[in-house]
Amino acid sequence: MNRYLILSAFCLLLFSCKLEEVSPVGEAPKNISGSWKVLKATRNGTDITSAFDFTQFRVKFDSAGNYSIVNKIPFLVNTNGTYSLDDPAYPFKITFTPQGGSAVATSFNYVTAAGIRQLNLTFVPGCELNAYIYTLQKDN
Repeated sequence: MNRYLILSAFCLLLFSCKLEEVSPVGEAPKNISGSWKVLKATRNGTDITSAFDFTQFRVKFDSAGNYSIVNKIPFLVNTNGTYSLDDPAYPFKITFTPQGGSAVATSFNYVTAAGIRQLNLTFVPGCELNAYIYTLQKDN
C-alpha cells in the first residue's frame, strides 16, 4: 500500500507540471543615430589624435540608414550616403555606400567605455600600408 501511495504521488507530481517554453529576450538593435566625433585616432598602431585636427569632423547617422560627413578628414568615405550594419543586434561590420559610389565595408565595434557608448572603425582608406582605427563618441 505504501508503494502505491508513493507511486501515485510521483505520477501526480510528474503529470501535474506544466511545461512552458521560455524564449530568451533578444538583444535590442544597436542605435547609432546621432552625431559622432573622433575621440581617438591611430594609424598603424601610433596615436595620431593630437597630430591632426579632428575637432570639427563629425559623421552623422540617422535612423533611416543615411549618413553625412561634416568637415572631411581622411575617412573611409568622403561623401554622404547610406549605411547598414551586417546584423542590427550584434553588428561586426558597417557598410557605407556613398552617393554615386560603391559600397565600402569595415569592421565595427559598438563598445561601452566608462559608461559611454563608442564606435570603433578600422579601415584602410587607400594606401595598403596605412591602417586607421577611429574611436568615435556621440557628440552631445
